[in-house]
Amino acid sequence: MLSLIQAAGWPIWPIIIASIVAVGIIVERMWALRLKIISPQDLLPKVFGEYQRNGASSEMIERLRKHSPLGEILAAGLKNIKKSREIMKESIEESGRAVAYDLNRYLTTLGTIAALSPLMGLFGTLVGMIEIFGSNSPTGSNPTQLAYGISVALYNAAFGILVAIPSMIFYRYFRAKVDGFVLEMELQALKLIEMVHGEREN
Repeated sequence: MLSLIQAAGWPIWPIIIASIVAVGIIVERMWALRLKIISPQDLLPKVFGEYQRNGASSEMIERLRKHSPLGEILAAGLKNIKKSREIMKESIEESGRAVAYDLNRYLTTLGTIAALSPLMGLFGTLVGMIEIFGSNSPTGSNPTQLAYGISVALYNAAFGILVAIPSMIFYRYFRAKVDGFVLEMELQALKLIEMVHGEREN
């Protein structure tokens, strides 16, 4: 591996740093964006059952807000339980936007890495081409410098694409997953509104 890095020259280092950042984001988002953490399936029945028994106390709302992203959205609705259905819905939508922003954390960085990695590889290719042209002189070409320029050009292009492909795949995967979570949480919150206002059975 070290020999490959040496053959690729100094332009490979930004690509390596970008790949380390991308792997860190992918691992962190895989851990953070789990269904049981974001939107526990049994939370809504528990919340509605507690509401029927004890009402929407401030202690319950605060506990729910800290429970999970879904709990935060449900808490926003319960906080306005005495207001109209429209106001409850607005508060849930506002909370949903804040939760969606938090769930999208680091994804912009991952998307940027996916877009820039091929460009960084192209930059390394250009550096390699400069080395190749520099190997030619009136007295002849320098085989060592020529070989080094070719390796810099090819390795950087390959590494740039190698980093970009999985970064883009995971970026799109996480974006779709977040959109699905947000939709599911808003639907559950709207279901809570209907249950509270007696428009729907539990």
